[in-house]
Amino acid sequence: MNYLWGGMIAAGIIYAACTGTLPDVTQAALDSSKEAVTLCIAMVGIMSLWTGLMNIAEHAGIISRATKLVKPLLRYLFPKIPPNHAANQYIAENCIANIFGLGWAATPAGLKAMESLKELEEEKFFKEGIASDEMCTFLILNISSLQLIPVNMIAYRSQYGSVSPAEIVAPAIIATMCSTLATVVFCKVWTGKE
Repeated sequence: MNYLWGGMIAAGIIYAACTGTLPDVTQAALDSSKEAVTLCIAMVGIMSLWTGLMNIAEHAGIISRATKLVKPLLRYLFPKIPPNHAANQYIAENCIANIFGLGWAATPAGLKAMESLKELEEEKFFKEGIASDEMCTFLILNISSLQLIPVNMIAYRSQYGSVSPAEIVAPAIIATMCSTLATVVFCKVWTGKE
């Protein structure tokens, strides 16, 4: 990737130098850098708000109740994980954070889930470096990411002056619902081949 991006940057600079638009490229690079910092500051504020709300929900017991609601679906998706294994809790927390559009809050639980799944796989089969069906299913489910509140998209739209930044909610729910449904079908078909 480094070579790809480096090559594209070099090609752009060479092209700009040959066509006499190098000052425009320089100005665009400076403007984009300023915009990137502004966007990062806005996203940190939104991330802090939603991560804080997630912590409040966790301390209030809302997350544990939501986890219990999600567990039957997770038992269906991950039948090989023992019912009381720690991976179940981490997977549930990750899914709930993703549903609420909190990708930042979902990451720690997702990493812990993968570590737990790796330990479980090593205990069962002693396979080092091979991803299990559960790991693959979790990764694909995490990527498809059903979201009820697309926090990132709302933030981006707001940052760039959208008149109605939350207008994206309904299309995002439909799109992520379709991607998650496709994930579930794919994973069940793929793991059912064994």
